[in-house]
Amino acid sequence: MPIRNRFAELQPELAALRQDIHAHPELRFECHRTAALVAERLRAWGCDEVVEGIGVTGVVGVIHGQRRSSGRVVGLRADMDALPIHEATGKPYASIHHGKMHACGHDGHTTMLLGAARYLCETRRFDGTVVVIFQPAEEGGAGAKVMCDAGLMTRFGIEEVYGMHNRPGHPLGEFNIRAGAFYAACDEFRITVEGRGGHAAKPHATFDPTVTASHLILALQTIASRNADPTQNLVLSVCGVRSEAQAFNVIPQRVELRGTIRTHDAALRALAAERLHAICEATCAAFGARADVEFLEGYPVMINHPAQTAIARQVAQDVSGQCQEAGYNMGGEDFSYMLEERPGAYIVLGAGPGAGLHHPEYDFNDEIIPYGCSWYVGMAETRLPL
Repeated sequence: MPIRNRFAELQPELAALRQDIHAHPELRFECHRTAALVAERLRAWGCDEVVEGIGVTGVVGVIHGQRRSSGRVVGLRADMDALPIHEATGKPYASIHHGKMHACGHDGHTTMLLGAARYLCETRRFDGTVVVIFQPAEEGGAGAKVMCDAGLMTRFGIEEVYGMHNRPGHPLGEFNIRAGAFYAACDEFRITVEGRGGHAAKPHATFDPTVTASHLILALQTIASRNADPTQNLVLSVCGVRSEAQAFNVIPQRVELRGTIRTHDAALRALAAERLHAICEATCAAFGARADVEFLEGYPVMINHPAQTAIARQVAQDVSGQCQEAGYNMGGEDFSYMLEERPGAYIVLGAGPGAGLHHPEYDFNDEIIPYGCSWYVGMAETRLPL
């Protein structure tokens, strides 16, 4: 089951399609053009059913095999949305929308699944049904959950579900996967430190929220260094500090901190949230200020199912000859919601050298399209053998 020759033939056409999607990025659930393009191609290539509007702008294609005696249904998923980033690639197909770009490769993921869908429509060398899922709003909108809540799994009878992500900086064509916890739960927090503002020449007459927030930033790091089991994974990052002061000589009334907490364990996730509140309250009280803590629960831990992971690993090995054991990934991924609903697995595909994900100079490597297409097809044919 190596890379299919058909995908080598289709490479120029699929690369052009990917670059067209790249030039027209859309955020979260606003994937109207992309969804319309996906639906049009699926219909043109002979999908037995194409359904739009699942999860706002999600698209689902249904492809029946040569036989359907197994009665089994396998789902394959790709994400479609872009990021609010100013592109700096200088490519001729760079984003035409100022402040929006495909900086995570969802344009490539969509293209690889479209290529696989075309091949499956042409060959239908499987017994059962393949459901191709094109999802909006992976970047912060929980589009996977919205699609699941809309009845995705039950409506189409999906029994297993599989997804993929590209990874720049890893050898081109090398797959990586792990069973169990893989991508982290990613929660956000917003902390408002309120003190008593005043003149910078009279700090003794204030309860300075800037000083308080500075101590708080350091104190929060003890959640990872002194509260968490050191053999477990926890990353707490304060990513932004904002003051309402507009002048050099004003001590503000309020300072806001915001950031993320990432974990791979439910108990540790709960501990981190509890310690966040306790440290904020105690530290602020020590400086005469008070804390208003908003904890925003994000995507859950993405957990690959062991049996399905073993199959995904073998298919990847057959496609490229390279499938390594992945380490833990501290990034968040809303495919976790689909894996909570159905057994399945998520795999990573090396994209070779280049700028990292979410970087303004990132661009999806079109050379890996045949690898991704072949893996999607291999999963369908392996899970639904004739």
